[in-house]
Amino acid sequence: MAEPLPFPGVSSRLFLAVRRGLPLALALAGFLGAILVPAGRLLFLIFAVACLAEAWPTFRHGSAYLRLRPTITRRDGLWVLALRPLARLAHLEEAWILSFCAWNNHRLWEAFQISPARRALVLLPHCIQMASCKAQILEDLGHCHTCGLCPVGDVVEDSLTRRWDVRITNRSHKAYREAREFHPDLIVAVACTDRLLKGLIKLPEVPSFAIPLSLPHGMCVDTSFSVPQLIAAMQALVEPLPEARIQPLQREGIA
Repeated sequence: MAEPLPFPGVSSRLFLAVRRGLPLALALAGFLGAILVPAGRLLFLIFAVACLAEAWPTFRHGSAYLRLRPTITRRDGLWVLALRPLARLAHLEEAWILSFCAWNNHRLWEAFQISPARRALVLLPHCIQMASCKAQILEDLGHCHTCGLCPVGDVVEDSLTRRWDVRITNRSHKAYREAREFHPDLIVAVACTDRLLKGLIKLPEVPSFAIPLSLPHGMCVDTSFSVPQLIAAMQALVEPLPEARIQPLQREGIA
């Protein structure tokens, strides 16, 4: 199955160019220094080897990546945070963070193609619900009216027919708690750019596929996201479940 773009128009090239390219360039400089400056050869060689060691995690893929993912993600996160102010000055902050998320998604896509997840959790933010809607979906997604005016109804339909485990929360700490209590082997998380970054860094022990929100009305108000992207991720990364014996939701007054 071909891998869809993690985000429309965004790739992992920016993050990878810095995360892998910078240490490799410095390693090359170190080896050249060892050749050109014999008196400092040992120091140059130590520097070059350290730079190669810093770049090495970016070449990990598949099961090897998953085994080392907590350490790799923490290290990648330090790069993102350290260079975030510089990216902000260059007006590339969002592109920098999304590029990191895209690289994370790319490696998860590769790893779970071989061995799909068996226990996946979908985490959604409450702001995808229309601000004017009174349905108490925080208590139960089944309270959704499935009117089609926001993405919640589509997720409800898919969670029933495909037997997804879905949680919707209005606070980041609640999402982290849900994830830790559920003990998933994969999280598919929908959030704004900043929350995606925080989630990947705070829960490095759980592989998390990141899907960004669209913010047509600003932060936390009537947001949206690509439901087809969510479906594609769940189909590609999660082991199919047996046919569900669940009846579709019935709206009140409809047989």
